[in-house]
Parts: sequence; structure tokens; C-alpha cells
Amino acid sequence: MTDRTDPTFAEIEAELAGRGFTRMVFELDRISSLLDLLGSPQRAYPSIHLTGTNGKTSTARMIDSLLRAFGLHTGRYTSPHLETVRERISLDGEPVDEARFTAVYQEVKPLAELVDDRSAEPLTYFDMTTALAFATFADAPVDVAVVEVGLGGAEDATNVIQAGVCVLTPVGLDHTEWLGDTLHDIAVAKSGIIHPGATVICAAQEEEAARPILQRCAEVGATIAREGSEFGVLRRAVAFGGQVLTLQGLGGVYEEVFVPLHGAHQAQNAAVALAAVEAFLGAGARRQLDVEAVREGFATASSPGRLERIRTSPTILLDGAHNPQGMAATVTALQEEFAFSKLVAVLGTLADKDAASMLELLEPVVDHLVVTRNSSPRALPAKELAELAAEVFGPDRVEVAEQMPDAIEAAVALAEEDVPGELAGVGVLITGSVVTVADARRLLKR
Repeated sequence: MTDRTDPTFAEIEAELAGRGFTRMVFELDRISSLLDLLGSPQRAYPSIHLTGTNGKTSTARMIDSLLRAFGLHTGRYTSPHLETVRERISLDGEPVDEARFTAVYQEVKPLAELVDDRSAEPLTYFDMTTALAFATFADAPVDVAVVEVGLGGAEDATNVIQAGVCVLTPVGLDHTEWLGDTLHDIAVAKSGIIHPGATVICAAQEEEAARPILQRCAEVGATIAREGSEFGVLRRAVAFGGQVLTLQGLGGVYEEVFVPLHGAHQAQNAAVALAAVEAFLGAGARRQLDVEAVREGFATASSPGRLERIRTSPTILLDGAHNPQGMAATVTALQEEFAFSKLVAVLGTLADKDAASMLELLEPVVDHLVVTRNSSPRALPAKELAELAAEVFGPDRVEVAEQMPDAIEAAVALAEEDVPGELAGVGVLITGSVVTVADARRLLKR
């Protein structure tokens, strides 16, 4: 009888987590060395690279869906995940299976250990998942990879791809401890994904963020298409299960496009996604993409944890808004597209986020608030969040539940309290962090 040497998937997840998620110095030497040892898998296919503060994952998922509607085999790399690390690495719209993930990990691990031995700091969790994604895409093989930045841009591990099409979603103040405390500094970091000769698809930006993006394009000879000038949302109408859009693309107008996602911010993401796919497929002033394929691509798009309806009676929505910019978009969508007569929110945030501003945005649309702590080691303690919430909501509208199961139970009870008859107009919103959503999703999808 031989000893088992292959690690289980759970053991691989533990090994990855043991590498840690941050480092003292952000640079590309380690990931570049690992990819060189792997034979530069990121060069085996063209890529579309996305950065920004909010909307990256939703936009990446729409780009992926559109590309598949045009018959391309896609790889998609996004973060963070909701339930399993395999969600970060998708092939043709589906997370890689455990067998493939394990096989690629077995190939990458010994080479990663070589790099670790030569370096002052080991490769991080994100470095490793990035390398695993690029190797998986090369092995598949894919026709195109859709790659989301993890943090910033210039020094992010994904920036080894030097993509031909770069996407910048709206830039806001987030991760200021790493990227700088002004929109200008953050935009400088994020515009680092723009390389010579690239085509840049840029969502509408505040002027302070737009200037360094335009300057970077001029420095490296990149071509930029801007929302509001070359593309954008012409019209949108709320529809059952989402919205119907008329989009101005680089190649013309696309009418009657149904997107099964809620909110004006998702309409903006759709316009950005369409322009990125047009740029990749060569559409422009003289060529429009097939409208039926565009409609098909958007109709099959999804974005779990983004105003995702997961239960009814009462309606329970999950939304990963984790900063004031994201929460503002969520609140606007709630007001425009959901006619709740009573809404209770469950909020759990990370300690480094602007919880006070998120609370102020939520207060006008929420009747009661249940604060909790999510499972992240960086979570803001529930009692501290409750103190902030009491200042905004008043103590009578705030409850504390240390654990997510208790928070959901308390929120549902509050939502159903004193509501006669049907619960059709009653809702529970669980928000504040992707980790909060992931914790709730695991409980509610059983």
C-alpha cells in the first residue's frame, strides 16, 4: 500500500491561505519569476484587463458573457470569491472543477517554492491564484482571458499581461492605505495597467481621476474611448428581473438589450462591457457587432451577490457594496426598482472601510438595522459598528447580533413584525462587504 501524496482540495485551500494576503512591498518580480518558470502562460492568449474601484467583477462577468455569445472560449479571473476559490478562475463562464484546479496547483507548487526560496518574502495567496489562473487558461486553451485587477493596477500581480484592451470602471476612494488618499493618486496607480498601444475603455470619471488616466494614455500612445463621448447608456427602463437598455456602442446603437441586473450602475457597467468587447472584436465606426448576439450575451449575464434576490416572503437581497460609492449605487437602485413598504438591513463591514458614510446612505431607505460581524479577520466588531449606527439611526432602530445566523433571524423577525397579510412588500438587505454576503449566502443557499 502506497502513501497518498496528492493533497485534497481542502488541503490546497489551506496551503494557499497560509501564504497570507498582503506583503510589505508590492512589486512584480516574484510573479514574473514564477510565470517565467511556467513558460509565460499569460502570453498564450490575448487578454482584457479591468481595474477601477467599483463594478469590476460585474463588468468582467458581462464581458465574459458577451464574448461567449460570439463563440469564443473564455477564461475569467476575478476576486474575491463568495464560496470557493475556484470561482476566481472560470472557463467558459463556469468555475474550474476541483480536479483541474488540483492538477494545475500540483504543477505550479514546486516552481512557486523555488521562487519562495530565492525571495525575501514568499508569493502571496493572490500571486498564486493569479499564476494558477494564467496556467489554467493556457492549458484549456482559451481564446481570450478577462482579468480583473486585485488591488490598484501598476503593481498588481495581474499587470504582467500587458493587455491590448484595458477597462477602467469608476475610480473612487478605497484602499487608501496602499494606493494613496486622493483620487489622483489612486487613478495614477490604476492607470498603470495601460501599456503602449492599448485601447482603453474608460467609464465616466471625476475630473481629478480623469486627468492622470488621460496623461497615462498620452505617455504610452494608448487610444481611449470615454463613456459619455464614444459610448454610453442612451435609455434605460426598469423591467421584471432587471432592465432594458438602449446602448451607444463604439459601432452604433444597440436597442432592446435586456440585462438581468438591477440599478443604473449596472447599466453603466453594461455600456463599458459592450465597448470593451467591441474594441476587442474590432467593431467601430465602420462595423457594428451583431445585435442579436449582443442581446444574447447580456441576457445570460449574472453577478452573484450584487442585489441578488435569494429568498422571497420576505424578499432577501444580497449586495456586496463595501464603500460609500458602492452603497450609493445600491441605495439608488433600491429606490428606483424595489417598492418595499418595509426594509430591514443587516450590515457587516471591514474595519478599514468608511462605515459611517455607508450608514448615512442607508438610513433614509431602511426601517431597522441589524449590525453584525462577518467572518473576516479584518471585520469591524459588531459593538463598534453598533455605536456608529446608533448615532445615525438612533438606538431604537439598531439591533446587535454577533453572529450571521442570529443577524438574519433577527432581521427577518423585524421585517415580518406588525405586517398584516402578505409579505410581498417586505424586504431584508444583507450588505456591507463581499465577506458579509458570502457568509449569508452559505447559510441561505443550503
